[in-house]
Amino acid sequence: MGGTTDLDLTAPLPTLLQQLIDIPSESRHEQAIADAIDAALRACDHLEVERLGHNIVARTQLGRAERVVIGGHVDTVPENRNMPSSRAVVDGEDRVLGLGACDMKGGVAVLLQLAATLTDPTRDVTWVLYEGEEIDARFNGLRALAEQRPELLESSFAVLMEPSNAVVEAGCQGTMRVEVRTTGVRSHSARSWMGHNAIHDAVDVLGRLRDYEPRQVEIDGLVYREGLNAVRIRGGVAGNVIPDECVVEVNYRFAPNRSGAEAEAHLREVFDGFDVVVADLAEGALPGLSQPAAQAFVAAVGGTPSPKFGWTDVARFTALGVPAVNYGPGDPSLAHSQGEYCPVDDLHTVERGLRAWLTS
Repeated sequence: MGGTTDLDLTAPLPTLLQQLIDIPSESRHEQAIADAIDAALRACDHLEVERLGHNIVARTQLGRAERVVIGGHVDTVPENRNMPSSRAVVDGEDRVLGLGACDMKGGVAVLLQLAATLTDPTRDVTWVLYEGEEIDARFNGLRALAEQRPELLESSFAVLMEPSNAVVEAGCQGTMRVEVRTTGVRSHSARSWMGHNAIHDAVDVLGRLRDYEPRQVEIDGLVYREGLNAVRIRGGVAGNVIPDECVVEVNYRFAPNRSGAEAEAHLREVFDGFDVVVADLAEGALPGLSQPAAQAFVAAVGGTPSPKFGWTDVARFTALGVPAVNYGPGDPSLAHSQGEYCPVDDLHTVERGLRAWLTS
């Protein structure tokens, strides 16, 4: 086994980002990057550092009147021929490229540099780095912290450094995965009339999805677009057997004014007559832009807020009663793509915005 990779938290942000990208950290394999971050933060005398699994919490203890949380996940989706990192100017834009550059090691680089260099903020800060965000909710490190050490997340406001084009993205959609199952009767395919083909029955499920018209919902002046899509289908046992089961896995992205229970009830209505089993659920989060803490943050970092399409851990803070927003470098539409990159200008914009807020 090799030793811990050294991170230079005071290096130029593009360099630090490349260091982070070059430490593989696919979900469920975050130990190496957690070890590197842990070691680097423990070298900062002004921080109190705790670790739970591959989740690291570093806090200032300055006795300020307000405490805020700034967090980011360290895991990535699987590699897709986009390692190691590189840096290039494309169409006149300086970019850092590589797995996780956008989602969300760009945000982690900014977080770590601020944590290391901002020794006297006007607010006490809890810096949170956590594992398992890109996979099922049961693996989420922020969830583990909320359940096992909720006092570490106590704050008046939280910022998740998910990619948001360096502007505030408020709230987030909820997400639910359900399995819609059809059943038939198994028989030999040479005597198909003796069976009933479950895969053929899935045509009705797919037809309902094709004809479905998703909502567009306005909340706090932001328009959230819903979506209902088949993401996986499975069925069949052999090339000469009529299948007796087919499962269509469906992902529902719903506006944050609809609860998980309401989303489930809606899907059971859409797929009335079929067996529907909920496989995964994460509640959404209302934008909360009317909250004074959110208004102060938007005023400090500037820009016009937009809705968050997709689910992020702002929902976990909302469930804890802590208003939260997304604010990070990179274009979220590039997340999980082979050509993922983070503009260098975004790194500096977000760093300046957060520094201005934390020193105002």
